[in-house]
Amino acid sequence: MVSADVARNIVGIIGNVISFGLFLSPVPTFWRIYKAKDVEEFKPDPYLATLMNCLLWFFYGLPIVHPNSTLVLTINGIGLVIEGAYIIIFIIYAANNTRWKILSVLAIEAAFMAAVVAGVLVGAHTHEKRSMIVGILCVIFGSIMYASPLTIMGKVIRTKSVEYMPFFLSLVNFLNGLCWTGYALIKFDIYITIPNALGTIFGLIQLILYFYYYRLTPRKGKNVELPTVLTKNAVTSGNVSVTVEK
Repeated sequence: MVSADVARNIVGIIGNVISFGLFLSPVPTFWRIYKAKDVEEFKPDPYLATLMNCLLWFFYGLPIVHPNSTLVLTINGIGLVIEGAYIIIFIIYAANNTRWKILSVLAIEAAFMAAVVAGVLVGAHTHEKRSMIVGILCVIFGSIMYASPLTIMGKVIRTKSVEYMPFFLSLVNFLNGLCWTGYALIKFDIYITIPNALGTIFGLIQLILYFYYYRLTPRKGKNVELPTVLTKNAVTSGNVSVTVEK
């Protein structure tokens, strides 16, 4: 029979793979931004929230805070690099007001993270206390990360279009939350359970919205305007007749 630790490690590895897919899922979006040299209607909020979330979970996974958390440490280290790349692309191609907003949020996140690290290492001297403090912060910011697509979901409902809510991102978001919730429940960790359970719920809502509004989303196509010719009898008859040249 598989022990709880082995089962947890297996689920954790699967979770890492899915999380890696979650981090890579916006690649088509950023390829579109790169080709258009414009961020269009895409929002930076999810990527800023995910960056902060990865920073906190990376700190949580360090041996000086929560020993034996290699899987948490590695995937969030990878996430930091990938999310950082996305934000750089946003900064390059965003309008000035959005660019300054992103830089302001990054400055606040950096200052906050520095304060957390200093406060935890100086003020808490056991793994239990450090894990509790950082774990609570991870719950808060993990919940914010999973809730950040609410701005996009609101846009989907207003516009009745899923153009700016990619399906693959919504699907992987749901699977990621589901897998890490299972990981946390095998050997109960409340700090991992709460944000990922919320992520599962929000991911499911996104999928429901996607399938509901997919058929209502306008398809992009070329509008072909055929040339028209007015006949000579248009004025004398009092009506305008139009001949379409094929």
